[in-house]
Amino acid sequence: MTTRREPISRRERPAKPALSRRWIVDTAVRIMRAEGLGKVTMRRLAQELDTGPASLYVYIANTAELHAAVLDSLLGEVDLTGRDGGEDWREQLRAVMASYTRVLFEHPQLARAALVARPSGENYLRLVERILDLLSQSGAGREQVAWGADKLLQDATATAAEHSTREHDPASEGDWNATVRALHAVDAATHPAITAHMPSLIGGSVPDRIRWSFDVLVNGITRTPVPGVVA
Repeated sequence: MTTRREPISRRERPAKPALSRRWIVDTAVRIMRAEGLGKVTMRRLAQELDTGPASLYVYIANTAELHAAVLDSLLGEVDLTGRDGGEDWREQLRAVMASYTRVLFEHPQLARAALVARPSGENYLRLVERILDLLSQSGAGREQVAWGADKLLQDATATAAEHSTREHDPASEGDWNATVRALHAVDAATHPAITAHMPSLIGGSVPDRIRWSFDVLVNGITRTPVPGVVA
């Protein structure tokens, strides 16, 4: 005789944890670390959290906002102390920006997404606050500092996106090699400027170029007035 299985009441099943924005973002970060940012979609998240996609939109408006939230979460790894720079504000700022670049460099897909993502969480706000505070110590005007902070973040983000892509994408290396070959092969008669500036045009280590770029930006920020602002 077959024993009939007693149905399990829904009331006796363990209740699923209540959704929250923090839980959703933490899950998205875990998926990104394991599978890449391309897998971080609302549908994939809903599957992982055992819920319907519609329930996620209460907390996250769309995939772009989700990626921005993932970026903000990872910005918590940025070392804002600038301790490697000693007591000098410029070197402390350099250290903070270098830490920011390294965080993005470790996640190439996120670095590219960061070019258009608009984070607004606490970690992003702490980063901006720290950059403004250090840059203010240069004595530059308020507008210069404000615009300068934005420019520093843009440059660091673009640098991370470019070099992390080249480091992790095999096709990118082939594209770069093709560019180098094209520059080397130009005719001096038709491209005299390129010829005159080779091999410096493609020379120099990545750390040296990043350091030089930082100095160029900071020097320009602190010495270039903002249009329409009376000193």
